[in-house]
Amino acid sequence: MSTRIVRAIACAFMFGTSIGSAAAAAQTTAAGTQRLTFPDTPVGRVVNEWLEAWNSGDSAQLSAYYRKHAVDRSMEVQMVRRAATGGYDLVSIEKSQPRLLEFVVRERKTGNLGFGVIELNVPGTVGLRQSFLSAVPPGGSVAAFRIDAATRTRVIEAAIARLDTHYVFPEVAAKMAAAVRARALRGEYEAIDNGLTFALTLTEHFREVSRDHHLGVNFSAERIPDRPANAAPDSAARARFRRQMETVNCGFVRAEQLSGNVGYLKFNFFADPEVCAPTATAAMNFLANTDALIVDLRENGGGSPAMVAFVTSYLFAERTHLNDLWTRRTNETREFWTQPDVPGKKLEDDKPVYVLTSRRTFSGAEEFTYNLKNLKRATIVGETTGGGAHPVSGHKLDDHFTIGVPFARAINPISKTNWEGTGVEPDVKVPAADALTTAQRLIAEKRATP
Repeated sequence: MSTRIVRAIACAFMFGTSIGSAAAAAQTTAAGTQRLTFPDTPVGRVVNEWLEAWNSGDSAQLSAYYRKHAVDRSMEVQMVRRAATGGYDLVSIEKSQPRLLEFVVRERKTGNLGFGVIELNVPGTVGLRQSFLSAVPPGGSVAAFRIDAATRTRVIEAAIARLDTHYVFPEVAAKMAAAVRARALRGEYEAIDNGLTFALTLTEHFREVSRDHHLGVNFSAERIPDRPANAAPDSAARARFRRQMETVNCGFVRAEQLSGNVGYLKFNFFADPEVCAPTATAAMNFLANTDALIVDLRENGGGSPAMVAFVTSYLFAERTHLNDLWTRRTNETREFWTQPDVPGKKLEDDKPVYVLTSRRTFSGAEEFTYNLKNLKRATIVGETTGGGAHPVSGHKLDDHFTIGVPFARAINPISKTNWEGTGVEPDVKVPAADALTTAQRLIAEKRATP
């Protein structure tokens, strides 16, 4: 499963307790009490804007904030999270610089605390370099986020070792190692004292060389448990995963019949079919008798190649070759085909399919799109996708850091290549927000054509 989906499922919010030491402004309320406020700095004003938008509970206001600062967030996920928190109150400022702020907020509904890091991009550039709100471990403090020089060195060398062993292109792994070690020798990491920022910085520097958006270093304030390499999850972990998938309906958001007997399917990741195949089957069977199908992947960040093949099986009457994955370490190639037989009914081959995409469409969602485009089974409508074709395996670096290493290469049986770094170009290019209405118009026009 791609790192984007892991983050989406787990949510990027964690909680704990801390009182900060950095100075912050205070305002006197009508009742005469002191209320902490963000500093009047460039980043302080941005964070205050975010908190006001979040606490308003107004999706339009929050969406406007994200657009203004070029922050990539799913509004569906954010509004669910907003309802769960009830808003935030500022507790402390942990670090204040003109363009970087570390702070603590408290959830109004639960009293739990979140540690935030927001940093503006370089002057003259729109957007934020960092935008985190993460959890302090239960019973812990913000100190759980702090790292020292020994930790930085250990994580760098462990990450390089995993890349050397597993990364799909060994020559690129060697270049990444040389570049990051050179930065370390120049002292570029010495001022970084929190794990979130360090993980982001290493990710940026590895990607600067590889251009591989699947590659990423991640930080957990909670200790990461030990697990033998390639070990299958135990029964408790499988049960937790199943409950988690049930809670989010395996990523399936909408399956409905639009006017004119047009099917509409929206799901936001490709979950493990071992757990989620019945949910996919229910959705596809509900839509099997529609005259045209629109598959909305505009917020889909990828997931399981096996689920990609399973869902696609409902769109082809005959067994069809979709994709291959070549693994560097074993030099083995695994083929992915549709299933000739699936539970329930397939969509008939003469029923048109339209896939909606955005720049957030990534990984397995791109494979689904790329496969159907090459097989001429669907019309792609929207924006060019994110450009991540390499499947990822996770590796523990120490008790708090992991790295996702792309270990294999997708090879389409028709194009003999993939969408890595380029994304999937739509057949009909329109802004993502206009993709659904455009697809509906194309269906209507096709029907009207003799």
